[in-house]
Amino acid sequence: MPPKPKRWQIAPRVSSLIVARFPNLHPLVVQVLYNRGIITAEQVDAFFTPDALIGNPFRMRGVNETVDRLRRAIRAGEFIAVYGDFDTDGVTATALLVQVLEALGAQVKPYIPHRIDEGYGLNCEALQQLKARGARVVVTVDCGVRSLDEVAFGTRQGLDIIITDHHAPSSELPDAFAIINPKQPQCPYPTKELSGVGVAFKLAQALLRVNARVPLQRTSITEETLLDLVALGTVADLVPLVEENRALVKLGIERLRKSERPGLQALMRYAALKPETLDAGNIGFVLAPRLNAAGRLEHALRAYDLLTTIYPGEADALAQQLEETNRERQRLTTALTLKAREVVVESAENEPLLFVTDAEFLEGIVGLIASRLVDEFYRPAIAVHHGEAESRGSARSISEFNIVAALDECRDLLVRHGGHAMAAGFTVRNENLPALQTRLREIAARTLAPAELVPTLTVDAEVSLSEMTWALYNALEQLSPFGYGNREPVFVSRNVLVRDARVVGNEHLKLLLSDGNAVWDAIAFRQASWLGQLPARIDIAYQLDARTWNGETRLQLNIKDIKPTNDS
Repeated sequence: MPPKPKRWQIAPRVSSLIVARFPNLHPLVVQVLYNRGIITAEQVDAFFTPDALIGNPFRMRGVNETVDRLRRAIRAGEFIAVYGDFDTDGVTATALLVQVLEALGAQVKPYIPHRIDEGYGLNCEALQQLKARGARVVVTVDCGVRSLDEVAFGTRQGLDIIITDHHAPSSELPDAFAIINPKQPQCPYPTKELSGVGVAFKLAQALLRVNARVPLQRTSITEETLLDLVALGTVADLVPLVEENRALVKLGIERLRKSERPGLQALMRYAALKPETLDAGNIGFVLAPRLNAAGRLEHALRAYDLLTTIYPGEADALAQQLEETNRERQRLTTALTLKAREVVVESAENEPLLFVTDAEFLEGIVGLIASRLVDEFYRPAIAVHHGEAESRGSARSISEFNIVAALDECRDLLVRHGGHAMAAGFTVRNENLPALQTRLREIAARTLAPAELVPTLTVDAEVSLSEMTWALYNALEQLSPFGYGNREPVFVSRNVLVRDARVVGNEHLKLLLSDGNAVWDAIAFRQASWLGQLPARIDIAYQLDARTWNGETRLQLNIKDIKPTNDS
């Protein structure tokens, strides 16, 4: 059967009066900006000069006392531990902060917990070990804002715990030495949706700026040298690529294209990426999965070592290991998703929330399983690794359902939990699993009852294929980097003639399309089930891409959805 159709929400054409305000912009670029609420000349100027949106780190609550404490620790020779998370955001944040502290003369070491043995976030045993090794200060990155008991334990052990995090806090904050999180109450910093590495970067900025005035130690590290790590973690963590985040990623991609880090050079080489053409899509779909693979199946320290090594030989060996680990991750994801799908496929249409649990679901893969289920069935989905006494689950959601808020309503059943509106994780005692499943489904049924659960494809404009030109492609590239919050523009063209269709790569549909004049190459990823059922004329929703093959670069349509003409 063809893929389930999406609802096309097509923006109305922008007024010619608004287009006339911007004679130097392509009309479809004005349309796209207008669709995103960028209307005034001031807003357009800010969008195209994002550097101006990078904020003053000292406006963030907790920064001043943290800088003072860390500088005292450096002067006294105290051991500082940077405690990170095992995903790309956490690993890049750890690497960034360790690099800056080392450059300022600190005695500093990273600590990243093992996903399976320790789980997400702070844990008391790790804090006890760090204290035994001589740590006096622990700085968290990308975790800690919900770790009330663990922070209290660490403080009793004599540790000064500084939390840098970007996750939403609960109603009570940990009693830490300092907390740096733009989402905490009374924090005036305007950008609330920074990634974990983005928050770590604000602290690094502050440390470097104070050091420039009152040096602890001369260093060649600048804010700009850190932006490659910021871009990696920010794109990987799917925070909105708007305002400061977009500025950091745009500048960071420029840095990545000429990165001097041997590990990143090797990673791009094994992934067959040309640095000069690197974009946010390459980060999200090529580099981040390889870095994440270490923490999913082995230990995230391998990814940390890759990012921080200065030796090309070691970088090459680590990049090769990550490439092999990622292939194994892909194989396991496919196999385990098929197993999960068998459980839910019969009842998915009638369930408000999908919930699958199995001892074979690896802890590092459950989030990917849940994500695949959401993609296919458009329901909030939870996949759980069933352990001996406790189980760990990962949740992915849809725009209509805040999954971390739902977990908040189940906190009495959980050992710990945290995350975002669209993605979250938790640990639960096995005896509470049935009650958790029941309550989450009740919450989903109550919340989603008024909603028609059909995925919506937001379309920027309805156009003719003849409008898809190199001039438009180059103009749209000015809007990059694209990602969550700054999606790549989508267009719709009607009554398109199908000249040829064939399957490539087992699940993708390769098309030749025509508007009666020119012929267009098109690719419809994961839509091979259309083969044999395509009518002669179709309506298509697509993005305009460029594809290089055998040294020749051509425009290509990346098909997001297909409908028979007159069915739309």
